[in-house]
Amino acid sequence: MEKKYEGTIKEIEDRINEGRLKPGERLPSVRRLSKELQCSINTIIKAYAELEKKHRIYSVPKSGYFLVGSHQSSNSSPKELIDFSSAGPDRSRMPYRDYQHCMNQAIEFYKEEMFHYSEPLGLEQLRQQLSKQLQDVQVFAPPERICVVSGSQQALDLLISLSFPNGKDEICTEQPTHPSFIQSLTSRNLKVSGIEITNQGIDFTRLEQIFKEREIKLFYTVSRFQNPTGYSYSNHERKKIVELAQKYDVYIIEDDYMGDLDTKRKADPMFAYDPSGRVIYTKSFSKVLLPGLRLGVAVLPEALLDSFTRAKFAADVHTPVITQGALEIYLQSGMYKAHIQKLRRYYKKKGTLLKKAYLEHLPPEAGFTGGESGFYSTVELPERMKGKHLADHLIHKNVLVQDATAMYLPKYRKENRIRLSVSQVKDKNITLGIEKIGEGIRELLAKGSSLV
Repeated sequence: MEKKYEGTIKEIEDRINEGRLKPGERLPSVRRLSKELQCSINTIIKAYAELEKKHRIYSVPKSGYFLVGSHQSSNSSPKELIDFSSAGPDRSRMPYRDYQHCMNQAIEFYKEEMFHYSEPLGLEQLRQQLSKQLQDVQVFAPPERICVVSGSQQALDLLISLSFPNGKDEICTEQPTHPSFIQSLTSRNLKVSGIEITNQGIDFTRLEQIFKEREIKLFYTVSRFQNPTGYSYSNHERKKIVELAQKYDVYIIEDDYMGDLDTKRKADPMFAYDPSGRVIYTKSFSKVLLPGLRLGVAVLPEALLDSFTRAKFAADVHTPVITQGALEIYLQSGMYKAHIQKLRRYYKKKGTLLKKAYLEHLPPEAGFTGGESGFYSTVELPERMKGKHLADHLIHKNVLVQDATAMYLPKYRKENRIRLSVSQVKDKNITLGIEKIGEGIRELLAKGSSLV
């Protein structure tokens, strides 16, 4: 007997074959189609999921499902979707099996710890191992100052709400920055100042003016492969930022969540220029291991240890023991170091291909930032062109990019930026995708009036 969702799939494919659904066109919403076909919402969700597995359709977060490519015979494959919008790690490069072994060992080794609550700051064995591992990125800190968190975002979310020893109450952040941090700031209605980061970095005169004239508690910065610009500060710039923070009694949160991917071995974190506690160092394992693990690290000054511990306990009591234990085994075994060395080469190649494609295929009216990590990069469009319009236009070319508007605080918002990541894009499609983006920009420029 034919399952209900199979009948739904046949109905959608009939509409495609008859031309009632066209390439790049959005499919009916799940709720609308369930009413139209008089079946459950779960049936439609199942049908769409199966069609997505066959690469007949694809989903865009908060926008719905779209038809892939042009209609072709059943003997040929639809055009391949080039997805620059997904910024997660390449699944084929994630150490799932290795980590599974570590999880199994952790269940056995840490079984006693599972019967009671653990330390809010993390397993002692893991913090000792992290203290050793962080030395590879020039962060020297004792286990007592290291906190294991549920992804670096948890550390950021807790830190911005704490009182700091300098008694100030305003936060300064790079603009643009990643949406999760924007959400943390706006949801708490905090006082915030922004400073623009471009392909030339930040304006240090402007940064000093902000530090001098405003009550800045902390400056939030992503020191390497910034999201979304992909920019990495030089050692000179990092040292300059630390010096300004020392001069004006400002703390720094250095989010170095992709520092492990840096191939420049002489690149120092800001923490190295002031390890006393002025610089709070955070990093995540999401981009290099498995995002679902939600594991991160924060190196805290002694003055914030008690207040952070209380806030962490109130938030989740402690990070899950088994995932912590598995990470400790993974680090101790040497598997992490070997894995990172492979990833550096892999993403470095992608970044090289991306920059070459930018130079060859973007029109002179557009600029770009970053790309070296293989993760984040932005394209600056002609001033009157909106990123959202270009993103919508590129769907018809089977190319997905992300409008970067939501990565700005409202006061500093710019609408002519798109973010790209090549972390999940096949090498052979990077140049082709950028070529299509260049075509899309030229086509919208030619239309003129549709840019605004």
